[in-house]
Amino acid sequence: MTEITAIKYLGQPLRRREDFKFVTGKGRYTDDLKAPGMLHLAVLRSPHAHAIVRQVDLAAAKAAPGVRLALSGEDLAGKIGSIVPNWIMPGTKVPDRPVVAVDRVRFVGECVALVVAETQAMAHDAVGLIDVDYEILPAVVDEEAAIREDAPQLHDNVPNNITTIYKVGGGDYSKAAQEADHVISLRVANNRLIPTCMETRAILAQPDVDGTLTVYMQSQVPHMHRRWIADTVGISEHQLRIVAPDIGGGFGAKMHLYPEELLCPYLARRLGVPIKWWESRSESHQSTNHGRAHTETIEIAFRNDGKILGLKVETLGNVGAYLSNMATGGPTANTINFGTGTYKIENYEARSRVVVTNTVPVDAYRGYGRPEGGYIAERAIDAVARHLNLDQVHVRQKNFIQRADFPYKPYNGSSVIYDSGNYEGCLAKAMDAFDYAARSSERDQMRAKGRYRGIGVAAYTHMCGMAPSRRLALLGFNRGGWESARVSVDSSGRVTIFSGSMSQGHGHVTSLAQIAADVLQIPIEHIDVVQGDTRQVQAGHGTFNSRSMSVGGSSVHVSSHRVVAKAKKIAAGMLEVDEGDVSYRAGQFSVPGTDIAPLAFGTVARMAYVGHKLPDDLEPGLDETVFYTPKGMGSPSGIHMAYVDVDPETGIVDILDYVAVDDAGTIINPLLAAGQIHGGVVQGIAQALYEEVSYDGDTGQLMTGSLLDYAVPRAEHVPNIRSLFQETPSPTNPIGVKGIGENGSIAAPPCMVHAVLDALSPLGIKHLDMPMTPPRIWSAIQNARKGAGR
Repeated sequence: MTEITAIKYLGQPLRRREDFKFVTGKGRYTDDLKAPGMLHLAVLRSPHAHAIVRQVDLAAAKAAPGVRLALSGEDLAGKIGSIVPNWIMPGTKVPDRPVVAVDRVRFVGECVALVVAETQAMAHDAVGLIDVDYEILPAVVDEEAAIREDAPQLHDNVPNNITTIYKVGGGDYSKAAQEADHVISLRVANNRLIPTCMETRAILAQPDVDGTLTVYMQSQVPHMHRRWIADTVGISEHQLRIVAPDIGGGFGAKMHLYPEELLCPYLARRLGVPIKWWESRSESHQSTNHGRAHTETIEIAFRNDGKILGLKVETLGNVGAYLSNMATGGPTANTINFGTGTYKIENYEARSRVVVTNTVPVDAYRGYGRPEGGYIAERAIDAVARHLNLDQVHVRQKNFIQRADFPYKPYNGSSVIYDSGNYEGCLAKAMDAFDYAARSSERDQMRAKGRYRGIGVAAYTHMCGMAPSRRLALLGFNRGGWESARVSVDSSGRVTIFSGSMSQGHGHVTSLAQIAADVLQIPIEHIDVVQGDTRQVQAGHGTFNSRSMSVGGSSVHVSSHRVVAKAKKIAAGMLEVDEGDVSYRAGQFSVPGTDIAPLAFGTVARMAYVGHKLPDDLEPGLDETVFYTPKGMGSPSGIHMAYVDVDPETGIVDILDYVAVDDAGTIINPLLAAGQIHGGVVQGIAQALYEEVSYDGDTGQLMTGSLLDYAVPRAEHVPNIRSLFQETPSPTNPIGVKGIGENGSIAAPPCMVHAVLDALSPLGIKHLDMPMTPPRIWSAIQNARKGAGR
């Protein structure tokens, strides 16, 4: 019998199957949708950061052309529940957040009243006619100022504006500090960011004649949104359908619950007509959750040879005026749990305080807490290297967790377990690709000529693919750690995957199909993927925390294997042999060593539904559903290196080269994986060099309320990113994959900071906070020169 060649899809750099509709303008986004009789919602937002709402006069708005309804927060009291976070760390004091403010506003942009009208323009015109009488109160926007005794108090049940205190550590830091040759301190800040998605938020809620309600929205977590909306608005889950069309970027911001996502369903049911809301870019800046906003104080105890003996960390996490969905977990478990990074620092003491301020709420944004935790570790390592005048690579090697140490529990704690890794291997590959020795020599030669060149290095690791469910419960996380997949084969042999994961540009249609095609050994063109519809997809937790492949992909993998196992039984019945004698390869079932003609996968699928020759104990059909929970979380890691040139006359940073070596376990599709790294790196570079939300310290006014004031990188600012991979499979899931989507945003910020500091080191500049904008760098250079002159 001729040898049949098996099809291999895992590890192949296939182009994204879903791209054709996007590049041809055929994408279907929420704002593209229209419904007969549709009305439009507009929201009046507070112009004050902190004020008492004395009175809301809706009379003029109600009389405006086309207006069907105008409501204040008082009108909605008792009709819609408060917005409740779903990650509440133990001991947290949770402030109440009404969907529309009733008696007090706490940030510029908070919902105060609303109008429903026949057109969007009419709704916005009418909103401008609402008259609100405010009594302005003192505001506080800075997390350090918010915890002072004389600071304005935002909520009666949150004394000192601190909702949560979380501590973690191991060993004995005090003893380590006493035994150390040096102890230095460093204060670092993670600048507040706006998740600037290409597509702003939009919602369309459409009631049906049978009493059900369909909500079209850009959701990373459709089934979670169904639960939250049902619980808050008072709709049974079976009467609510969430459909997530194409999504123009999410980055975490589209996995939270917002007021508009509750108002549209409520109003659609109340009025019996479709209600649509669309967010302008300026509204997005003042109503879509922000990211980062941390301040850390770090103390490092170390020896003369660069070995770190102990690390002490104090974190203040600014979460804005209210606790959004996952707000308490970011500055706590997601940050200080990972403060030692890739390094064996056995004496660790860390405390995190979650602080409310008169600013837009802060929640998950690409990495959520892990970039902040990685920044702690990397800035500490870099500070040690600069203090001792040692090579930054040498100090990392001196402190790395070794390959033989895995699985590794940092500082012998109970919450964090790194499943696998090879940090030295990543470093060697990065140094080779970057040509570290030659670059270092070139940098030194350029310095002798008065050019400010610098090399930045950053190592990272973290845990992602949140699981298992019982562990999440201990941290107050009101979600499970599983993901579901249904692999359904029709009678022609065509396969449809129904996945609880949700793409926002990740390439799931391609990568999930590759996983299934590899197991099913059929052409990938015969596989379709369905996501984002709670009526079609059985259940799901969605996409966040880099879990789509490790958890969602594993569920597809297991389901596909179950399909093959059942198909083998069917094939055995058709071939009239024992199941153990049947072999499956390249889409054909055969009996090796015999002359029995093989059966094609499609033929077996047809018989699964005809049912004439099924074994007695086998049900018809070829359709398997799996709710998969991994044994633990994966720990991706990597080394990034950057080479920069800093112009001392302008402060402009030119990125000459950027090399990323990432270990995300088994790589399903190198092309898509590189794209994920590129996207994360660009966002990390943006944080390091360009982006920062700014508030007026006295009034709490948002100073970066549009893209005229908030700098996002353009194509000219993006360097050539050379992406390479090292594969250390994860033992926590059957594919061996680890997360990849957040890795670039963790590694790039410290990598860029270190590169710029290295470039400016001849001037004695040892620290700069992000973003390192040209004016900030130029000022640091001028101050350093003045100091040298004195």
